[in-house]
This record gives sequence, structure tokens and C-alpha cells, in this order.
Amino acid sequence: MTQNMDRDSLALARETWRTLEPYHGAVYFSPEAAGNYDELGVDPRTGYFASRSAALGAASADLVIATFYNFNPQLVRRAIPAAWEVATPQQFAAARVTGIDATLRRILGAEVTSPAMIRAAELARVAAEVTVDHPQGRPLFAAHAALPWPSAPHLVLWHAQTLLREFRGDGHVGTLLTAGLSGIEALVTHGAAGDVDAGVLRDSRAWTPKQWDQAVHSLRERGWLDDGPHLALTEDGARRRAEIEHSTDRLAALPYLTLGPAACAELRSLVRPFSLAVAKELMPWAVGRLSEGSA
Repeated sequence: MTQNMDRDSLALARETWRTLEPYHGAVYFSPEAAGNYDELGVDPRTGYFASRSAALGAASADLVIATFYNFNPQLVRRAIPAAWEVATPQQFAAARVTGIDATLRRILGAEVTSPAMIRAAELARVAAEVTVDHPQGRPLFAAHAALPWPSAPHLVLWHAQTLLREFRGDGHVGTLLTAGLSGIEALVTHGAAGDVDAGVLRDSRAWTPKQWDQAVHSLRERGWLDDGPHLALTEDGARRRAEIEHSTDRLAALPYLTLGPAACAELRSLVRPFSLAVAKELMPWAVGRLSEGSA
């Protein structure tokens, strides 16, 4: 299918994804999901790796490292494959879904069965199902696309955004590889762009200060970062990072272009209150953009 991928269309696709992303991302901060992982016998971080990779089956550490991309491999190896000795991938997948189900019901209350939720789930599922015919080169997405659809509208919406998120994420990994950025180097450029605190990015992916400094040095030598006292992109680095983001948008655009501008606008309008509610509860750093209506 040939689609018109002008910059306005790509911007619409990106903003639609950004509006829905907190709704999916709630699972990574869900106390109910963390409690489920604890009942299986693992800590929340191990539960994250096991539950998100569970769609792949009893994946090896190397497969999780390859598909998750920007985490310190040592962190992954501490979780995988030891997690599969504690519980099966099916148990971790079920813990993830029951956890987000409980979280969304707690935060959204009666909204989980509202007409707005039903309509949002319908639109998001249409978008997500477009991607199912395009699994090539997207292993983590393809694994999640093979999972059965839930029946409750709020979980249909969550699963749809999960597919859209992993579809985009696999494409993003491809653009990073093409640009010659390792996982840690991608995080450094993200921190240098100023969107997220560099220390948060480093620590959340368990990179050591020494490893981080080595990546900074490498990027400076290759012209991505300037030599000043603060982490900052050079003009060429900013241009190359913008190219990565544009390529990622282009590779992820198909479902939103298929929906069209009117349906994307409707989907964003419907989901923004849901995303805002879960962000206020679990991800306060995401509230500003949603409240201002820029996502």
C-alpha cells in the first residue's frame, strides 16, 4: 500500500502515538503488576524483562539484549534466563495483563466501560491490526502480535497501543543501527537533546559512570557532541538525531496514515483523558505535555 508520508502526516502519526503511549506505559509503573511479579518470586526489574519478553517464549538473555537494545547487558543477564526458572513465560504474560487490568480499573473506574473507551478501543484496534501484516524485521512486535486479543475495551486499547509501541520500537532499533549508535550511545544522545535527564537515562538502564563517560568520549570524537562542560549535541549531531527520529516516524506511520487525520484526531481526543489520568497517578513527568494538548 502506497501512503503519502509528508512531514505533516508524519507529525500527526507521531503525536497520536505520543498521546496513547502513557496509557500503555502505565504497565511499567503499575504497583499491581509489580505485586504480581513479587508473587511469582521476582523483583520488579526482573519482572519487567520477563513480562515484556514473555511473548518471545523462554527467550535467552542475548535475544532480550538484542530486542530491548539500550539496557546494560549485565542487567539483562541478571534477570534472564533465571526468571524462567521461577515461572513460565505464560505466567509472566498473565501477571502483566492482570496487573495492568487492575491498575486501569483502579485509576479510571467506570471509564473502563464508557462509550469513549469503547470507541477508542475500536479505533486503536483498527490501527494496530494494520501492522500485523508487516512483521518483517520487527521481532518483538511480531511476538506480541501473535498474542490473543483481550475482550474488555480498556484492555483492547492497551493491547493495541502495545502493538503500536513495539512496532515503532523495532523500527527505531533499525534506525539506530543504521546510524551507527549503540544502545548506550543512543541514550547519551537522548540525554544531550535535553528531553530526559541524562542521569535518569543512565541509571535506569544500569550503565556505570565509566561506561557512560566512554560513550560520551566516543560520540565527541565522532562529532555528535560538543566539547563543552555540559552534555550537548553539535549542530551535526542534532541534524543526525533529527534524521533518526524522522526515519523512526516514517517506519511507524502506516497504521496512523491508514486511519487518516480525522480518526487520528478523534482517537487522540478520546484517549488523552485516560492517558492524563494514569500519568498523574504513575508518571507525573508526562502530565505537562498531555495537559497542554500537544500530545
